[in-house]
Amino acid sequence: MKTQTVKVNGIDIAYNTSGSGMPLLYIHGNTGSKLWFERVMEIEGLRTFAPDMPNFGDSARLSTADIDVYADYIRDFLLSLKLSTPLPVVGHSLGGAVAISLALRTPELVSQLILVDSAPMDGLKTPEEHYPIIEQYKTDQNLLHQALQAVTPTMDDPGFLKKLVEQAMKMNPIAFAGNARALERFNYQGKGAQFDKPVLVIVGEKDVIINRDMAKSTADAFPKGELKVLEGVGHSVMVEDPNSFISLVTENIRVS
Repeated sequence: MKTQTVKVNGIDIAYNTSGSGMPLLYIHGNTGSKLWFERVMEIEGLRTFAPDMPNFGDSARLSTADIDVYADYIRDFLLSLKLSTPLPVVGHSLGGAVAISLALRTPELVSQLILVDSAPMDGLKTPEEHYPIIEQYKTDQNLLHQALQAVTPTMDDPGFLKKLVEQAMKMNPIAFAGNARALERFNYQGKGAQFDKPVLVIVGEKDVIINRDMAKSTADAFPKGELKVLEGVGHSVMVEDPNSFISLVTENIRVS
């Protein structure tokens, strides 16, 4: 696996890439980074790409936090690398919303979607009383550790969780509350019919953020949507059960 940097619209975007073959794009979630896909980069027949979106990880910061803006940078990231398109896109959590925005606004770039515990089509509302806690994440690493532990409930690897927390602490301070507000504004309800390509929606039965009904609603929004409920995992199958995740990708992506 290689870590590289590319200029996208004048700012640095860091990304990991591995393997060879048909390109596959990973889009991480909130307080996430390319590190969340480190364990699933090696898939036979695929060349995987896992960028840090702007405001996250080792990529540059923006003055705003917005789902469509993130999708625009992902679009231009793909174009800057001159990757063969359309290509399959995997989006996790907030990254699922980014993937939906990308697919519905530039369907010529996306051959199919895999949405992992994705934000729903009509966004995700954070109760107002939670925002003071979100603001504390910026400076309280222990509190952020608890939050990430809650979304990886079956991952038994304290060392790797510590790395995920350290990467999360790199997030642009404005993006902690900003990303939650962005998910509240996100709304592609009623627009899924525009994307007439395969969409696999995955949800972990132990997910504390996205429930089965929310995931089913997302799958039902697309003409070729399919729901897969994973027993024994929470919000983040790619770190909780990497082998199962790789199997799902292998089974559902048509490698040319």
